[in-house]
Amino acid sequence: MITIDKVSKHYGNFQVLTDCSTHVNKGEVVVVCGPSGSGKSTLIKCVNGLEPFQQGDIHVNGTSVGAAKTNLSKLRAHVGMVFQHFELFPHMTIRDNLTLAQVKVLKRDKDEAAEKGLYFLDRVGLKAHAHKFPGQLSGGQQQRVAIARALAMDPICMLFDEPTSALDPEMINEVLDVMTELAQEGMTMMCVTHEMGFAKRVAHRVIFMDHGKIVEDDSKEAFFANPRSERAQQFLAKILQH
Repeated sequence: MITIDKVSKHYGNFQVLTDCSTHVNKGEVVVVCGPSGSGKSTLIKCVNGLEPFQQGDIHVNGTSVGAAKTNLSKLRAHVGMVFQHFELFPHMTIRDNLTLAQVKVLKRDKDEAAEKGLYFLDRVGLKAHAHKFPGQLSGGQQQRVAIARALAMDPICMLFDEPTSALDPEMINEVLDVMTELAQEGMTMMCVTHEMGFAKRVAHRVIFMDHGKIVEDDSKEAFFANPRSERAQQFLAKILQH
């Protein structure tokens, strides 16, 4: 579903990604982890063209993300993206937040889009809040709305960029529960996260990054039981002891 082949990216003289190669198969859940500044978020944003890259290639379901002829808006319409901050329109109701992109991008009929949006709002347990505005919901609820909005676009895969890092600890599990359910239903997912419990429970593979490079790319069992690199061992020792 996603192929990343020798991708490098730099801002001027600063190298953000160096020769990154990996893949995500259909129905696979891949967790990307690593220290802050390791390039995780940049890599995932390159997958749907939110960040341009200078070398290498990325294909999503056979479409080259870096090709000049690729319609990135069309591609992004089918690649669900959930950000650290919820990116909901504050002046619109939850129902309208879920409907807008369906109508504008997929050209769906407004009633059909609203019905679909409400279906996915129900899926994340928030149908009763459809008439509210984002500011009336908790952070965890807003993030679940953001997931519902992405799902309403019928995505072929989902990208998550640290979806729980802006949340209070009590709200993290309600978002991870929704993500776990999606994974169990076979959604193709690439998740940048520090939630190692989620990775252990749900991921098929774990990618560990450091200084813009993919240092490890292994099954979750191998990664947690016996990380090969010293850097990954240090990272896990720090993150798992709390």
